[in-house]
Amino acid sequence: MSAARPHVLLSVAVSVDGYIDDASPQRLLLSNAADFDRVDQVRAESDAVLIGAETLRRDNPRLLVNSAERRAARAAAGRPEYPLKITVTALGNLDAGLRFWHHGGAKLVYTTDAGRTRLGDRLTGLAEVRSLGPELDLSVLLDDLGARGIGRLMVEGGTRMHTAFLAAGLADELHVAVAPILVGDAAAPRFVGQAAFPGGPAHRMRLAGVEAVGDVAVLRYLPRGREES
Repeated sequence: MSAARPHVLLSVAVSVDGYIDDASPQRLLLSNAADFDRVDQVRAESDAVLIGAETLRRDNPRLLVNSAERRAARAAAGRPEYPLKITVTALGNLDAGLRFWHHGGAKLVYTTDAGRTRLGDRLTGLAEVRSLGPELDLSVLLDDLGARGIGRLMVEGGTRMHTAFLAAGLADELHVAVAPILVGDAAAPRFVGQAAFPGGPAHRMRLAGVEAVGDVAVLRYLPRGREES
């Protein structure tokens, strides 16, 4: 019997008009300090955190649990101090100098056969590299994570990753932090791109919670519309 796939939680901060950034070279900070702390708590509760390669290159994040108390609580519970950090790349276009590789605990790269060939030994000693085959297949990715004992996966973007998980019907939970900002720039990235989502516009997610975090509204949806386990 195959191991159970992890619970997949998509986490995103958006402007009121649905953008996750503006088109400037600097990252637009949509969340406030309290919401960044909420995200840190969700990371601490996760077994793994995933980010797409495009977002990794653009934002150059460390992707850590920043709270020392939360890291200590993970260690006291017999868990690694940091969740497993994952990135996904089709082409293998990753720079070994990115901060992602040099902070936190274990790292894992999912790629294609071609991407693995392109990466070569560039990430040796920095991350495990795992090919999903000729194409990126998120179902295979989740099966592999389940076999590794990952029970809870937090996906933090970007547009392509969120779109892919939702289009494949593989998201169990969605946290949308809505900031009181208007971007209004067609060149800026949005939360999701064009896709054939399961059920189309007729499908309604279930709203499982609404929370005010300072001036940010955090909406919690169950994309499949099912009851919580």
